[in-house]
Amino acid sequence: MRRYARLYWQYFKTRIKVMMEYRIDFLIGVASVFFTQGTSILFIAIVFQHIDTIHGWTFQQMLFIYAIAMLGRSLEHTFFDNLWTLGWQYIRPGNFDRVLIRPVNPLFQVVAERVQQDGIGSFIIGLIVLFTSAPSLGLEWGAAEILMLIVMVISSGAIYMAVNLFFATLSFWMVDSLPVMYAVQQTSDFARYPMNIFGKGIRFVLTFIIPYGFTAFYPAAWFLEDSGYRHTAVWTPVVAFLSVAIAYLFWKRGLRSFTGTGS
Repeated sequence: MRRYARLYWQYFKTRIKVMMEYRIDFLIGVASVFFTQGTSILFIAIVFQHIDTIHGWTFQQMLFIYAIAMLGRSLEHTFFDNLWTLGWQYIRPGNFDRVLIRPVNPLFQVVAERVQQDGIGSFIIGLIVLFTSAPSLGLEWGAAEILMLIVMVISSGAIYMAVNLFFATLSFWMVDSLPVMYAVQQTSDFARYPMNIFGKGIRFVLTFIIPYGFTAFYPAAWFLEDSGYRHTAVWTPVVAFLSVAIAYLFWKRGLRSFTGTGS
């Protein structure tokens, strides 16, 4: 474990040096997230200018859920974004063979070779939205609440990563599963809203099939005493652990099936 920590630090420093060679591009990447996420928040604000609640959920509660989603997604986006390139950057051109001949875990290499600066902007916005909406909800932040927030955000990021890893692994059979990953990722937008505003079918999928519900709504519900979903929210770390375990086992199955593209 210590060896991999040292290796990741070397990868991380190298990537940061590369990004700092183009500082304007780095800053534009971070700033662009402010515009993108700000537009989404503005849309929610416009909706609530015409209504008081959506199925009993207020604007501040919606913002709080949105903040948890952004914080978790930013962790995945910053440190695991390279999973999106597995098919077109590694398998299709034959570069994955280079990864396999090194005496280091292949998944570790794929993950460590990229740090995405856009995730930093998302994390900052998530914190701003979180601490803007929390006071209006009457939330009190003691040591236990802060610890639980950290656990929930890390679990959220782990679930995002696990889902991406699972569907990225399809590239071992499909050569490039990016379209599938993108289609699945779009469903995560549903998790930024309360689950009870959707039909039973969508709630079932986002809870038991692709557990995006545990990336935003359920973790946020733990802090909202009147949400009615605190008993479900406590399972978030367990769901995160199981999701990562299943995705990694599927990854190992994909490695055994990998034959190369002949490029």
